[in-house]
Amino acid sequence: MNLTKLADEIINGKRLKRTDDLSFFIDCDLNELSSAADKIRKHFVGDKVDLCSIINARSGKCPEDCKYCAQSAHNHTNCEVYGFLPSDKIIDACKTNEKAGVDRFALVTSGRALEGEEFDKAIDTYEKLSKECPEIELCASMGFLSEEQFHRLHLAGVSSYHHNIETSRRNFKNICTTHSFEQKLETLKKVKAEGLYVCSGGIIGMGEDWEDRLDMALTLSEVGVDSIPINALMPIEGTPLENKEVLTEDEILRTISIFRFINPEAEIRLAAGRALLSNDGEYAFSAGASATITGNMLTTAACATTKTDKEMLKRIGRITK
Repeated sequence: MNLTKLADEIINGKRLKRTDDLSFFIDCDLNELSSAADKIRKHFVGDKVDLCSIINARSGKCPEDCKYCAQSAHNHTNCEVYGFLPSDKIIDACKTNEKAGVDRFALVTSGRALEGEEFDKAIDTYEKLSKECPEIELCASMGFLSEEQFHRLHLAGVSSYHHNIETSRRNFKNICTTHSFEQKLETLKKVKAEGLYVCSGGIIGMGEDWEDRLDMALTLSEVGVDSIPINALMPIEGTPLENKEVLTEDEILRTISIFRFINPEAEIRLAAGRALLSNDGEYAFSAGASATITGNMLTTAACATTKTDKEMLKRIGRITK
């Protein structure tokens, strides 16, 4: 396969489908693949890197049984447990990120869905954030919400919603049994119907094979998501996946490049697992990545700060706000 030619075809309108033989992605030359993926990135997304920061606005005691998650009540970790954070704490964090030049700020909550009084608190917080932090986009990640809840978030100033599909349709049952892959897709349809920016990706390194990764990339392309966070599993003690061997850097870079080929116009966003990459993920930005989560990274330790991310990106010729 001539990867440069394929990149040019994608730039000129070709889109990869399930009916295509994509097996060449698995063993083609990584350097050639990365270079061609970066060509696609530069054409569709440009040199601006989208920076997103998150705050864990409610932690622990999640009833879902996701095998990778420190916050699941089914797992036995040392995860911190607390209810929805006070608005002033969230607003302070948002202001710090806005001042640092971060593009978007997300409130992430544990649990199947944020409901009732805590959801009302979230709406009040977003309304305050919209007024006090006008230079930063607001994002939410609050599980399986209803159409009405998505509309309320939108009215409160939320412009994007994050909801990972996690893995392939085939592999999903091996990762979670308390909700289904179809429920994930239905939620993404609601997000799109509300007119919100759709952020959805998954985790690699959970025992899936390359066909599963290709399937996940194709599913996200079919949904038409705007941003794809790619997490590399960082095994957490006390979870069923605690003894999984971590991925190599080459495996992560190949995945990023493949996702760029299949989703040429989306933001391909580095997320958890950046500690597995050299120089805080520098080489990923030459393999198709165009965005990253920066600063606090939920329940896994961050390997870089917003300041060091911006310094690294400037050094390699990329642009931040």
